[in-house]
Amino acid sequence: MDILEKLFERARREPRRIVLPEVGDERILEAARRLKDEGLAEPILPLDPETSPRLGAYAELYPGNPKIAQRAVRKPLIHAGMMVRAGDADAMLAGVAHPTARVIEAGLMTIGLAPGIRAPSSFFLMVLKERILLYADCAVNAEPDAEMLADIALASAASYRALLEDEPRVALLSFSTQGSARHPRVEKITRALAIARQRSPQLAIDGELQADAALIESVAQKKLKQPSTVAGRANVLVFPDLDAGNIAYKLTQHLAGARAIGPVLQGFARPISDLSRGASVDDIVATVAILSAQV
Repeated sequence: MDILEKLFERARREPRRIVLPEVGDERILEAARRLKDEGLAEPILPLDPETSPRLGAYAELYPGNPKIAQRAVRKPLIHAGMMVRAGDADAMLAGVAHPTARVIEAGLMTIGLAPGIRAPSSFFLMVLKERILLYADCAVNAEPDAEMLADIALASAASYRALLEDEPRVALLSFSTQGSARHPRVEKITRALAIARQRSPQLAIDGELQADAALIESVAQKKLKQPSTVAGRANVLVFPDLDAGNIAYKLTQHLAGARAIGPVLQGFARPISDLSRGASVDDIVATVAILSAQV
C-alpha cells in the first residue's frame, strides 16, 4: 500500500482535531471540506479569533507581559498555536498565506520545542520504488552546528518512527566515511554523532558516512573500518547543511523519479507544520495525514 494511503487509513481510524487558521484562502476551505467528508480529520477553522471565548485562557498561557499576550492571542497564527498548546486542537497547519519563518515563529512562541530539542527543523519523505527514505534538514536550517545536527537527527528519528511505524537507522552524511578525510566539516559531523549517541544511546545512528556507504551494503563493507548497524541500511539521511539537503532531495525527486512529501516541520512539542504558498488542496490533505500520525 502507498505510504499516503496507509497514513489516510490511520487518520480515518482516529480523526484528529487539526486547526487551519488561514481561513481566507479557498484551498484551506476546500481541504477542510475534504478532510471532513472523507473522515480524515476534524478540521477547525477559527473564523474570528476576536470572538473566541477562550481568549482569556490563551492569554494566561502565553509567555510574557499580559498586555502583549492579550494582543498576541488575537492574531490567527498565535491563536491557532495556543489552541494546540491548550489542548483544544491536536495539531496546527499553516503556510499558504504566511512565510515559513512566521509559522515557525508562531510555533516557537506557543507550542514550543520538544524536550531536549534546541532548534526546529524539517524533513521530506522520499518515496522511491523499493524504499522510503527520510531526508533532513532540507528547508529550515542553513548552517547547523553540531548541536543542531544532533537535534535534527533525533527529531528525524522520531518522525520516521511515528510515520513509518518502523525503527529508524540514521546516517549523518559527509564527504568522508569514518575518517577517510580530515576537515573541520567532518569534525562537526563526528561531534554531532557523539552528542546524539549520548542523548539517545539506543538509537541506531552512525557517521560520518558518505551517501553510498550509508545506502549500499556492498559499498559499506568496502569502506567501513568497523561494524555498523546503519551503514548500507540507512533509512534516515541527515545532511550537513541546507545546501546539501535541498539539492539532494530535488535531485532524488527529478532524476530518480521519487515522490517528495514535505517539507514537514519537526522538533516541536506537538505537531505543527508549514505549507508552501503554492500548495494544492491535495498537498494540504496529505500534510494533515502526516500531522495526524505524529499526534
